[in-house]
Amino acid sequence: MAFLLWQYLKDSARRWPRNPAVAWRSEVLTYGDLDEQSDRLAALLRSAGIGPGTRVGLYLPKSHRSVVGMLAILKAGAAYVPVDPGAPPKRAAYILDNCGIRGLVTTGTKAFELSDHFAELPALALVLLADDGDVAAPSRVTMRRWSELGQFPADAPSPDVAVETDPAYLLYTSGSTGTPKGVILTHRNALTFVDWAADAFAIGPQDRLSNHAPLHFDLSVFDIYAAIRAGACTVIVPDQVSPFPVELARWIEAERISVWYSVPSALTRLLLHGQLERFAYRSLRTVLFAGEVFPVKYLRGVMDRFAHAEFANLYGPTETNVCTFYRVPRPFDPGARDVPIGTACANTEVFALTEDQRLIGAGEEGDLFVRGPSVTPGYWGLPEKSAQVLLKNPRQNAFAETIYRTGDIVRLRGDGEYMFVGRRDHMVKSRGYRIELAEIEQVLYQHEHVKEAAVVPVPDEEVGARLRAVVTPHAGKTVTAEQLQMHCLTHLPIYMVPESFTFRPDLPKTSTGKTDRLALLRSLAAGTEEATTL
Repeated sequence: MAFLLWQYLKDSARRWPRNPAVAWRSEVLTYGDLDEQSDRLAALLRSAGIGPGTRVGLYLPKSHRSVVGMLAILKAGAAYVPVDPGAPPKRAAYILDNCGIRGLVTTGTKAFELSDHFAELPALALVLLADDGDVAAPSRVTMRRWSELGQFPADAPSPDVAVETDPAYLLYTSGSTGTPKGVILTHRNALTFVDWAADAFAIGPQDRLSNHAPLHFDLSVFDIYAAIRAGACTVIVPDQVSPFPVELARWIEAERISVWYSVPSALTRLLLHGQLERFAYRSLRTVLFAGEVFPVKYLRGVMDRFAHAEFANLYGPTETNVCTFYRVPRPFDPGARDVPIGTACANTEVFALTEDQRLIGAGEEGDLFVRGPSVTPGYWGLPEKSAQVLLKNPRQNAFAETIYRTGDIVRLRGDGEYMFVGRRDHMVKSRGYRIELAEIEQVLYQHEHVKEAAVVPVPDEEVGARLRAVVTPHAGKTVTAEQLQMHCLTHLPIYMVPESFTFRPDLPKTSTGKTDRLALLRSLAAGTEEATTL
């Protein structure tokens, strides 16, 4: 029985050594290849002192070598930290420094972009270039290239390099203080989810799972590890295909994808712009979606186009992996306005409490909590923040038990299914990404000509929410939307940059002196504010 993630690979390499494990463009790694290459890379990492208790960053476009890197880091006993390759170098450097990385797997181009920040990474001892590029590095840093892997032995790692409660990876999400926070996910956290998901959707060695989500997004955990557990093939969507619905629709058919998993907005774009009617998609048997609300009218349209597939809604914050799911019936209730988030996954319990700590009944709303082995142990280096969401279970007085407060409000239906209502804080979902509006506002406030700033989400059926910024410049100062956009792009990934900027002499306030976001949202939605859209 696997208690570490990489043990899935050892088992599948033994059972199906010639089965394709990872496909990317024209590159295909069999399970034997993936196991051997990750063993050699693990040996390289260990030679640089990387082992239990250390972290290794992954700052590169995803490919088959990204997957080799992930597994090698785990085999070395370390935890990997995937960073958005599109993130500005300053943000990437903050993440890598925050968790004290000792190693970094990257490319020559990305390493060059980051090189000005190497001095900010005092623990960094090894940089491995996955494309055999070249870049200058401080003398304390050892530079290695992918072509050197053959010099290291393909020795199987010892199973005592880690235990199941050790961190396997850190996923950095938008933070309310204006800086990203690292969610710690242990081997046990991931295994609990992967074991459930692979069984629930009957993943087998004949399957071909798409990997549409970036590696720093928790959806990718299913794509990679559920496939490895089952001896299936993870087919990585090339970056040159993913943004273009017509090409992506053709790719799904050409690659004979059998299991698709993405945010609803990706499926919505496929429906609206992908010309799905060109193909029958007979290989596609399962479509999973998560990360944001799926407008019912678009869900019905996608279900019509993917007529041979079952559909399921998977719900769960990064801190819990997936904790509930709902199998969408065919035909879907014609009167339904929303898609339920369903009931708890195996080995997980969810419940919702009213403000007076009472379990909600049918028709009532409450705060959703999660308990079980999939729940994160906390945020990296943020014990106070962890304590705000990891609470003592008020329903268990006999001993101390931790539960996770999701911050989501749900309603319980009479049939026991939960419905998502909304969030209590200012965190929103756009294109499947979880975004803390305060982080964007912090960046806007850093501009010398900005006096006040507020970012509000305007609901949008295609992407979930479009980010609109309302800005008040300092008296006598001027700033343009283009200048603010460029300012944001130097500090934030592109999905967090507001799509439009509205300029006002002041921002509306509530009776307590806070920014009246509801008033801003109403004015933007009504079109009474003149905005510059970029």
